Amino acid sequence: MYEQISHTLLNDILNRIKPEISEQDLRHFYTRLGANFYAIHSLFERLYGDREDFEEQAQNMVETMARQYIKRSEKLRQLDLEREKDYNWFLHQQWVGMALYCKGFAGTLNGLQERLHYFQELGVNLVHVMPIMRCPEGSSDGGYAVSDFREINPEVGTLEDVRELAEEMKKRDILLVLDVVVNHTSNKHYWATCARAGEKKYQDYYYTFENRNVPDMFEQSMPEIFPETSPGNFTWDEEMGRWVMTVFNDFQWDLNYSNPSVFVEMLNIILFWANQGADILRLDAVAFLWKKIGSTCQNEREAHLILQLLKDCCQVTAPGVVFIAEAIVAPVEVIKYFGEDAVIAKECEIAYNATFMALLWDAVATKNARLLNQGIKSLPVKLERATWLNYVRCHDDIGLGFDDRDILLCDYEPARHRRFLIDYFTGKYEKSHARGLPFGQNSKTGDARISGSLASLAGLEHALETGDDKAIDDSIKLILLLHGMILSFGGIPLLYYGDEIGALNDDSYRDDPHKKGDTRWVHRPSIDWDKADKRNTVGTVEYKIFSALKRMVAVRKEIEVFADFNNRELIEVENPHLFVFGRYHLQKPNERVLVVSNFSNKPQHLNLDDLGGWGAQYRLMTDLYRGETPDIFKNSLVIPPFSFYWLCER
Repeated sequence: MYEQISHTLLNDILNRIKPEISEQDLRHFYTRLGANFYAIHSLFERLYGDREDFEEQAQNMVETMARQYIKRSEKLRQLDLEREKDYNWFLHQQWVGMALYCKGFAGTLNGLQERLHYFQELGVNLVHVMPIMRCPEGSSDGGYAVSDFREINPEVGTLEDVRELAEEMKKRDILLVLDVVVNHTSNKHYWATCARAGEKKYQDYYYTFENRNVPDMFEQSMPEIFPETSPGNFTWDEEMGRWVMTVFNDFQWDLNYSNPSVFVEMLNIILFWANQGADILRLDAVAFLWKKIGSTCQNEREAHLILQLLKDCCQVTAPGVVFIAEAIVAPVEVIKYFGEDAVIAKECEIAYNATFMALLWDAVATKNARLLNQGIKSLPVKLERATWLNYVRCHDDIGLGFDDRDILLCDYEPARHRRFLIDYFTGKYEKSHARGLPFGQNSKTGDARISGSLASLAGLEHALETGDDKAIDDSIKLILLLHGMILSFGGIPLLYYGDEIGALNDDSYRDDPHKKGDTRWVHRPSIDWDKADKRNTVGTVEYKIFSALKRMVAVRKEIEVFADFNNRELIEVENPHLFVFGRYHLQKPNERVLVVSNFSNKPQHLNLDDLGGWGAQYRLMTDLYRGETPDIFKNSLVIPPFSFYWLCER
């Protein structure tokens, strides 16, 4: 879009641009910059236009983008062009992901490269390598307290190892996902060290205050993220003699994005990792990027403007790279991280579907799908060119952030229902075989979240200990049922390492003084490769889970309606134990798949007349996953306990 003010500023910037930049071949860069600069200028001016150094900072921003474009390899530039042509590439059903800790999965980045065949065997072609940047020992928050954004944790490898891994993954058509922690740094980061030394420039990179007056104002409206282990949102730094905003932990200093220097620095870091070969960048804690007195300091409008600006700038330098928004917030808020009032994603193309994950676990505990169905009805429709990341487990805890209104509509009392779920998954409920642990307990409110591996939460640990074969089979069915949902719901399914072989809780974290206070380490395993090798031995638990998931993944990739183009219809049925939805092809009306799942430990039936327009064509049908015809008695489809069908017309 041509607009005189922004066009004039762009001309001024390009006239002042340094010779070492302007003398390079910048054809595609200039084309994209011209196409995006009106939006870039508008956002940058809205955020920083009242500052005296506005034009200087705008110059820095454009030069940063240009320098990173110059450093971008020819192979990556070519990939950018290919993805610009196939702009829906990340929406296709072919993508199946896995998230892992490099150290826990393979020890080192080189070890991870040697294990790439494992992903190909399972069918995984998108690998999220959890944070690998340098962090202080003992105060790393699992890799999210970064002390150097351009250095790798020496325990896992080097920057060259990252580049080699990325190159090898591209040869195998596997996408690489890396983290950039955009909200905060470690208190050992160079910027924090300079701030401690009294350098005003770097003190302005953070929120620092001489006394408690401003912090106390913030505290009136800001919630505590970790009330038991890190109460409050500010920490006194003795060496600096100032209070520092530390929303997550006292060793993680929140960055001050009202300072444009911080924005330009973090843009530079994002583009740096794009240039190392990352296909997707996961931006951590994006809901917290803007702080404002009198608010919760989450989901502020300016946080969205920052993400829009980061996206527009990345589109100029590295348009083949997409963003994941790590925003574990209410559905009405998380949908905004795709971007509002748009068709394509203006902020992040991908967002975690934490609501779907939590609703699935509710169905596991209650053995019914009432809240699952209600919660999905309340899930806002996403943008056409954006997608969900659907998962059963991840490195983090399970939060129970359901909407109270949805809970009430299911005839549950919200506080009592959440208490039941906590008791169920921590094994306190009499009929529960789950082996989870509480996390983030708040003694004031009684709230808690849940840690634990998928297998242990699904009862497999208990079943193996008791030698109960039926309980073992039920646990495996439940594990497969949950994966059947994330593989068919619509979006990118993200498996969590170890779940594919039934990894149990790892209690060894209790012996590590740096980890024992954080129960989330119970589900951050070190893979036992002897155990993993049992995936090839018929009859073992590992074989049953791995081989079933392998088939499930392969079938998903062949079903075009599982691509994510807002082509899902929730189907309400009378049986409360069932979760039913349809997937359809937008261009091919006859291509449809009916997904039917039973969360009960007893067989259930579905009256086909309940399906409305979906029922007429399903008199003769095949389950695509099993390749069999399901049981139908008269007009009722029979669904075994903890089972699901992917049904299509024969």
